[in-house]
Amino acid sequence: MRKLFGAIEAGGTKFNCMVATDPNHITEEIRISTTNPTETIEKSVAFFRPYLAKNELAAVGIASFGPIDLNISSPTYGYITTTPKPGWRMADIYGQVQQALGIPVAFDTDVNAAAFGEYSWVEANHQLDPFVYITVGTGIGVGVLINGSLLHGLLHGEAGHLRIPHDLSQDPFKGMCPFHNDCLEGLASGPAMQKRWGTPAETLPDDHPAWQLEAEYLAYCIANLICTLSPRRIVLGGGVMHQAGLLQKVQQQVLHILNGYIHVPELLEQMDNYIVSPSLGNRSGMLGAIALAKQLME
Repeated sequence: MRKLFGAIEAGGTKFNCMVATDPNHITEEIRISTTNPTETIEKSVAFFRPYLAKNELAAVGIASFGPIDLNISSPTYGYITTTPKPGWRMADIYGQVQQALGIPVAFDTDVNAAAFGEYSWVEANHQLDPFVYITVGTGIGVGVLINGSLLHGLLHGEAGHLRIPHDLSQDPFKGMCPFHNDCLEGLASGPAMQKRWGTPAETLPDDHPAWQLEAEYLAYCIANLICTLSPRRIVLGGGVMHQAGLLQKVQQQVLHILNGYIHVPELLEQMDNYIVSPSLGNRSGMLGAIALAKQLME
């Protein structure tokens, strides 16, 4: 019998849950609105219980919004820590899921899981290391894979909070990050776009100046990552990136900002194959959590 793996993609607005073996064998998936930790986690656990009862579920992977504690020797390992999400600060998401299910549980950030999913399941990405995944939505996160492993350290990467050039004469919006105001997330996340322009990003027309500004901010982040990590591929996902033409604007702005300094074919001749959309679409995070659970058992 083929063993199944579970995935929880824990987001600030919804929890996406999946049971699958791989991208081609997805058994079931659901969406659960994010309310308080007790209710949301219990609903997620309930989704897996029928598979657990039939002894079909081998492990579960959690891909969580953060910041989270990934230090396995820490007393708060598996907790969501300094999140601005009301009610979720110091929520023990890993512990509650593991205790309720009693099976192995893998745990990482949502964007690290998305990076791992794209790297693990998409054959074209297997040799592209270092590998970077950027999600642009309710927040901005960056997942990094180096030498086949997800990058952890003092905490985990928080490149969504990079400080980037902010010309107040061009963009007088002060930013909305509760910690840094005009860091990348404070200027370019979906909620930042809505607050700046007074309407959700997805309702802005294609020719609105918002999109050129958004491309510029994202390109500054990417240029910094290229100069520091030298990734061999960058995947741009998340809801904001669904905007038609935004990916191409970002690619153009990256070339403009780097100004020919990084002289490699991937940038000069193969940009369409270097900064790309997710091959797994909106399922990168969930399928990444499946891959993390599978890796845990292996």
